[in-house]
Amino acid sequence: MSPRTRPPFRADHVGSLLRPADLLAARDDHAHGRIDDRRLAEVEDAAVRDVVAMQRQAGLRTATDGEFRRTSWHMDFIYRLGGISPADEKIKVRFRNESGDLEFSTAALRVHDRVRLDETIFADHFRFLRDAAGEGVTPKLTIPSPNMVHYRGGPAAIDPEVYPDIEEFWSDLAAAYAEQVRRIAGLGCRYLQLDDTSLAYLNDPKQRAMIAERGDDPDHLHLRYIRQINAALADRPAELAVTTHMCRGNFRSSWTAEGGYDFVAEALFSELDVDGFFLEYDDPRSGGFEPLRFVPPGKTVVLGLVTTKRGELESKDELKRRIDEAARFVPLEQICLSPQCGFSSTVEGNALTADQQFAKLRLIAETAEEVWG
Repeated sequence: MSPRTRPPFRADHVGSLLRPADLLAARDDHAHGRIDDRRLAEVEDAAVRDVVAMQRQAGLRTATDGEFRRTSWHMDFIYRLGGISPADEKIKVRFRNESGDLEFSTAALRVHDRVRLDETIFADHFRFLRDAAGEGVTPKLTIPSPNMVHYRGGPAAIDPEVYPDIEEFWSDLAAAYAEQVRRIAGLGCRYLQLDDTSLAYLNDPKQRAMIAERGDDPDHLHLRYIRQINAALADRPAELAVTTHMCRGNFRSSWTAEGGYDFVAEALFSELDVDGFFLEYDDPRSGGFEPLRFVPPGKTVVLGLVTTKRGELESKDELKRRIDEAARFVPLEQICLSPQCGFSSTVEGNALTADQQFAKLRLIAETAEEVWG
């Protein structure tokens, strides 16, 4: 099978990685005023260099900065968009795991002015990653999809005096993201990922009920979200590969939503204008591979068969068996392999060790080599 020269790669990963202890200590010292911005940046820089080297050592052809300079995968970006700020109230999200429930509390967001791009968000993060990646490794930047601005708060988060016509909000949001994409590509980015929980959450009947309660249309919101991403990407340069990762929640080895991709699959795979789809398939709550029958030629699915929620290592034979199952619905040539999600979507990280994380990444690289050559 011909090797892939354009992302996503046969062996890939979502983005976030476990923060090392010295970085966590430095962040705590900085929060309490014991070190300054410059010293924190020095620790972050060293940690990013090390984690890029780790990804290369694992056998991957792409590298992220592990999202080491962020607190969470999405809000660090969203709060830097013009017109958006944290709200006074908190929102609570209930996560689940094998042991029970876990509650995550964070500031809600508020759209208090016209949405715009005041700066190239994460430009400094990407420049450092680009220079650290070196020959033969493609640096990947991950950012939240534009849908996350809306899904997090819904209509109530948008000031009606700023946006009496909701279509103007969607238009401004798309324009801000389109400009971000243009600028990041101008810095040399050739691999961009839009991380998204909304399109995965909407497969869960409980999530759709919540959407209905707040006044949105649960049966058609995914179509709006697909159009929104497409508008943001419409003018991207041809050399920029874009993927999306559709997550059901990932916080301290816990999740929020359940269910396969069936509800959104036909529109998602046939209409969303991205090069690849990172999909969670690490346990029964993820559903079957049947929705992959809607994936058209020219699109790639990255099967998240290796879990990041626990440290036990999967077997190559089992991974190969599941790849064969998926290939009943989409050609093997259009399949890649990855973990199901990041290892540390928030600074706290999941319940596994750095050695277990490396072993999983290495397993993915070795399995991909044996399956696709």
